[in-house]
Amino acid sequence: MPLIDLPLDQLHHYQGRNPRPADFDPFWDRAIAELDAVDANVELVPHPLPVDFAEAFELWFTGVGGARIFAKLLLPKRRPAPTPAVLQFHGYSAHSGDWSDKLGYVAAGFTVAAMDCRGQGGRSEDPGGVQGTTLRGHIVRGLDDSPEKLLYRQIFLDTAQIARVVMAMPAVDAQRVGAMGGSQGGALTLACAALEPRIRRAAPTYPFLCDYQRIWEMDLANQAYEELRSFFRWHDPRHQREEEIFTRLGYIDIQHLAPRIHAEVLFAVGLMDSICPPSSQFATYNKIRSKKELVIYPDFGHEGLPGWNDLTFEFICGLLGDGSP
Repeated sequence: MPLIDLPLDQLHHYQGRNPRPADFDPFWDRAIAELDAVDANVELVPHPLPVDFAEAFELWFTGVGGARIFAKLLLPKRRPAPTPAVLQFHGYSAHSGDWSDKLGYVAAGFTVAAMDCRGQGGRSEDPGGVQGTTLRGHIVRGLDDSPEKLLYRQIFLDTAQIARVVMAMPAVDAQRVGAMGGSQGGALTLACAALEPRIRRAAPTYPFLCDYQRIWEMDLANQAYEELRSFFRWHDPRHQREEEIFTRLGYIDIQHLAPRIHAEVLFAVGLMDSICPPSSQFATYNKIRSKKELVIYPDFGHEGLPGWNDLTFEFICGLLGDGSP
């Protein structure tokens, strides 16, 4: 098998390169406490759909820092009991997608909520207010400010907030909520499960935002990770702050959040992925302590994975049961 990364037997034991800050757990405990103090101020605006089995709403809620966050919300029209729900998270720079592509889950009996990440291709607000560069991306936004200003800290907390909002809905069974997404959406799926322990099932696809130092060392700080290269070239060209920078990025490294996950996880990786290389993903997968399964595509990279959507659908549909553990 061609290799762009470590051999598979080594990947199964790889534990990552990016430093974990010494105060990582207190940092995220404080972040959750901050979220606890935020009034979500939920607003639902009806959205017309040309089908008779679903109803749809534009969902707005408030996240940390006062940002108003947008999501598409769809519910089955005929629901004799509270429904399971699935949260959907999109790829880097994009948005929550079309209304119609969520109808399969609604037809199966799910409430679906798909969030727009703040400051990306959708409608969610990004209030800004950080010092330092924002050139080429969100990984570095806030990197020269306090760690609390890292933008992905805010986005990770938005995933927990939308989970709370959906779980509080009378139409939803809070004990039967899952999450799914690819690339950035895969990372946010795992962040959501780490920060909201009631998430029952999580289906990440080749997650982004994992093991930044490994990305750099593989000379793959391009495409989605290009901002890392730009940051060093313009703001630390001799890498005098390298240890500091990668340690600070450790606060928003999904591999370090992975041990907090309680959900059952179905995780897909392509061994030819040169955007989010396999080792960066294995660093995260190997730290998940809950029930988990890895689905490997040896010849595929950061692209459509044949059969994966069906596997994800079957896995998430496991929530259609009675909700018992």
